[in-house]
Amino acid sequence: MSGSWKSARSTTAVALAALVLALVPAAAPAAGPGEYDHQRCGNTSPRVLLTLDDWPEGNDDRTVEVGAYLQRRGVRGAFFLINQYASQQPRIAETLRRQGHWVGNHTYSHPHLRRLSEQDARTEIRRGLSSTLLRPPYGDFGDRETRIAAELGYRICTWTVDTLDWERTGDGYRSPEAIRASVRNAPAADKRGGVVLGHLFSRFPDALPGLIDDLKGQGYGLCRNTGPTQRVIPYPLGC
Repeated sequence: MSGSWKSARSTTAVALAALVLALVPAAAPAAGPGEYDHQRCGNTSPRVLLTLDDWPEGNDDRTVEVGAYLQRRGVRGAFFLINQYASQQPRIAETLRRQGHWVGNHTYSHPHLRRLSEQDARTEIRRGLSSTLLRPPYGDFGDRETRIAAELGYRICTWTVDTLDWERTGDGYRSPEAIRASVRNAPAADKRGGVVLGHLFSRFPDALPGLIDDLKGQGYGLCRNTGPTQRVIPYPLGC
């Protein structure tokens, strides 16, 4: 009898364990980054990422001066530099990274990539400033350029808010006030977790103080400057 009782008890215990396991919900798989959105450049936070493209006209140091200003405001920006110029002054990209900013690839000479042969497009990207984010000049890219970029270790990064700071008016580039208004009046969905496009050669740097104040006044945070960065720009960005 004792042997039969022990066997029955063992069978009962196994059955109860199986029942408990069946009633406990399975653990959800660990959440990973969602589908990459090239317009948000991997920004999965609600904060705004300010970006500055190209190269300044007449004053190369303007780039690091803008970087220093953003650093003082506790803001991390992303600079997409034309390597035809940046390669001649590597200290600028190095300084930007020490200041806590991301530095991305904007090709070597700023061509329309889709107008180039595949080999020439590949060369333009490969000779661009070494990083992991690529901003195609003029936002001009397609499936071919996305594939080439991925093969070279890059994700495409465009924008959600174009300030049109590159447009010329009768007295030069758009005014800081017009640039601020283009951001202030942009749809909320484009600003929250979005990416603002500006340029180093325009009056966008002059608009930055008011533009930052406007965004904060509307309740938006900006990507936080938490110290020096590296060549590899993370995904998600972790603004």
